[in-house]
Amino acid sequence: MRGASLLRLAAAAVLAAGMVMAVADAAVPPPLPVLPIPNAAQLAWQRRELIMFFHFGMNTFTDSEVGTGAEHPSLFAPSALNATQWMDAAVAAGASLAILVAKHHDGFCLWPSAYTAHSVRASPWHGGASDLVREFTDAAHSRGIDAGLYLSPWDRHDERYGREVEYNEYYLGQLHELLTGYGRVSEIWFDGAQGKNVTKMTYHFQEWFQTVRQLQGAINIFSDAGPDVRWVGDEQGSAGTTCWSTVNRSSITIGDAGIEEYLNAGDPRGTDWVPPECDVSIRPGWFWHRNETAKPLSQLLKIYYNSVGRNCVLLLNAPPNTTGVVEDADIARLREFRAALTRIFGTDLAKGSAARASSERGVGFEARMVLDGSDDTYWAPTAEDGRKNGYWIELRRPAASARPFNVVRIQEHVALGQRVERHQVFVDGVAVASGTTVGHKRLHRLARPVAGRTVKVWLAARRGVPLVSAVGLHLDPYATDVM
Repeated sequence: MRGASLLRLAAAAVLAAGMVMAVADAAVPPPLPVLPIPNAAQLAWQRRELIMFFHFGMNTFTDSEVGTGAEHPSLFAPSALNATQWMDAAVAAGASLAILVAKHHDGFCLWPSAYTAHSVRASPWHGGASDLVREFTDAAHSRGIDAGLYLSPWDRHDERYGREVEYNEYYLGQLHELLTGYGRVSEIWFDGAQGKNVTKMTYHFQEWFQTVRQLQGAINIFSDAGPDVRWVGDEQGSAGTTCWSTVNRSSITIGDAGIEEYLNAGDPRGTDWVPPECDVSIRPGWFWHRNETAKPLSQLLKIYYNSVGRNCVLLLNAPPNTTGVVEDADIARLREFRAALTRIFGTDLAKGSAARASSERGVGFEARMVLDGSDDTYWAPTAEDGRKNGYWIELRRPAASARPFNVVRIQEHVALGQRVERHQVFVDGVAVASGTTVGHKRLHRLARPVAGRTVKVWLAARRGVPLVSAVGLHLDPYATDVM
């Protein structure tokens, strides 16, 4: 009996030891999110970083930016329209989403809407038997590019405009057509534009938004105030040096003047996750004009640093010409732009570094996670670390491969909220860059290349511990052109 008891005690001891080991080996859970946080569609949108816009319509043929609404449909007569070639432009830029202006302020519809005669159906293009929205969405989907649509609320042609109920019903009917007849639509674009000294109109945005959600559940809705993506506040492709993904939507009225600064910077106390989109054209105008040419590479790179490099998505417009194709020179510039980005960011000079930090939360949240190339893994410090004096993470570069760099890339794991309020970068103990917010991506171009052994990023974050998914180092050979 005594031997049996000893065996039972030994077995219990082994079991207890195993339980202790199991507890010790248990996974460390992630930290609590800091609300608000992005939904899945917003997070996927943010990771696109660069998307395309295509402005094409009556203004293309009248050499204008804002039509009168009195243009005759016979003017719309592209001789060689090729939506697949437009996708060549999107691919050249490296875009994963392309948005078509389906109706601009002149009210001319690029699809045969059942609700108006003012559309491609009344034009000589293919005898009125074609549908540009169909050609555009089919071309995008066949190339693996997601499609988006812009439907201008301001309509200078339709006689219902100004009659609140009638026009809002008309607009909603057209939304139904666009969101049920062309497959998956990934982004829908609204603005609050209304010209001066024109008929005043109340847009029923909330009814429109809820209908969009009903028809396309995974779509992102863009407007000044979101609900999913907001305007950055200018059309130059430049976010604020401080740029929060959060705002208070109740503080913004779509179309109101005076909200640009708020949209540009966001709001650290914002209760809504509505990240900014930077819309800008590759040419001076949104529509094609014979006397305009594409911006130089140096300007496009500056736009990239001021948009994607400041926690935004860049929406770059490439306007097709009167024949219905994007100019070869514009596609060449887009290809040059993408090649430059690949040259700069295709090589991470932080690779091979050893990482250490002010603290580590535990297994799965080590400092080395900032070097693994994944947006889904991240360094997390302990909750007690850094509340007073900030947090830090340091890369020690191998002496044999410490090549010069002049761009520092920092990325937060924004899936759990945006947290960093201030940050500073040191190379071998010398401060080389500083800023406020980080967000999905913050890019710092240094005054000159440096070849330091240690790169330290200091962070202040009162809203919760900083969660850093990446610290990268790059060499930009074009920096003298974009500083």
